[in-house]
Amino acid sequence: METDDVSVREQLFHNRVRETIICVLLFTCLYMVSYLILTHFKKTAEFITDDVEDATVNKIALWMCTFTLSVAVCAVLLLPISILSNEVLLTFPQSYYMQWLNGSLIHGLWNLVFLFSNLSLVFLMPFAYFFTESEGFAGSKKGVMARVYEAVVLLLLLALLVLGIVWVASALLHDNIARKSLYDLWEYYLPYLYSGISLFGVLLFLLCTPFGLSRMFSVTGSLLVKPRVSHRPTVVCVLMVCFNVLELLLDETAMPRGMEDPHLGMASFSMFGSLGAAVQVVLILYLMVSSVVGFYSSPLFMGLLPRAQDTNLTEIIANCVSLLILSSALPVFSRTLGITRFDLLGDFGRYNWLGNFYIVFLYNMLFAGLTSASLIKTVTWAVQRELIRAFGLHRLPLTVSRSTVPFRLLLASGLSKIQ
Repeated sequence: METDDVSVREQLFHNRVRETIICVLLFTCLYMVSYLILTHFKKTAEFITDDVEDATVNKIALWMCTFTLSVAVCAVLLLPISILSNEVLLTFPQSYYMQWLNGSLIHGLWNLVFLFSNLSLVFLMPFAYFFTESEGFAGSKKGVMARVYEAVVLLLLLALLVLGIVWVASALLHDNIARKSLYDLWEYYLPYLYSGISLFGVLLFLLCTPFGLSRMFSVTGSLLVKPRVSHRPTVVCVLMVCFNVLELLLDETAMPRGMEDPHLGMASFSMFGSLGAAVQVVLILYLMVSSVVGFYSSPLFMGLLPRAQDTNLTEIIANCVSLLILSSALPVFSRTLGITRFDLLGDFGRYNWLGNFYIVFLYNMLFAGLTSASLIKTVTWAVQRELIRAFGLHRLPLTVSRSTVPFRLLLASGLSKIQ
């Protein structure tokens, strides 16, 4: 009996070591890629200066931004890795080389991303901003440590302010929550704060994704010229969301929910098998790209668009925070719309608003409506542009508004060309 207990403990130890090594290798690769990306956009003059103190502060802040960006990339890859891992285990159920790919590894990866996302949003990024803007308290000795002290004090004041706002908001929404003590800070208030941030990210997705889709259409060209490739993923997304709306009305299991123990390799998360899972992965990444395009194309956030070798550190911090908010909301966004049936793992499934049927249903309806409207508008403008070009009205002087040209003139011009 003791021998069996020892073997079980050894197996658990080896599993934990293996999962730790895999997570470290994955995060190291993402960190290096993120560092190369930020190095491409950073303003070199801020890191090569005569002031050694400023250069050191900027380098430390850049390392924090690199960490945040790597967490954002890992959050984007959460669902694709989970879905593909399940399909690999279904395809090779008895393969010895695939035994490391299990539910414990995937669950641990989700928990690490949730933890590091909280750490980056609540502590690292505010500290990086205060650190770069601080100069030390008046009368104190100048140096890097003086800036650290000032940044820590400002961060503590900001944390008290945010926690006070969260406590008041939670007390207004739930009467019994006001009795929570500070001992529940980690178990309740921080997840509650992150739930609000995730809700903000999901709403940002709702606004940016349709705008990004229309922007991608205008960049890739007219739909009349290349209609077969550019709009297919969007049409598939809209159809899947409409199907999810019907499921929400008929089946309560379609509601997004959390899952504590993922059983990978048992069944496919798509009714079409591996092909459907591959389509889900493509759609998830497609929606993420379209949301990023829409975010940087919107008038409100257009000023954050990074420029090669000309992006200052404050803009880099703002970009990292924005991308982390979007990427950490991607799993919730995809599951809420029914793009995938993979349930949310760990603390991602503990968001309070996920269990509200009206919020989920209204969100699906708004996404389908806004995306369909963007498609219709894009097609309408493309048709109008082609008609103007075909009838030769694009050669009109700029002082003449093409929108004021009567329909009879368009018709007469078209008939004359036909004759």
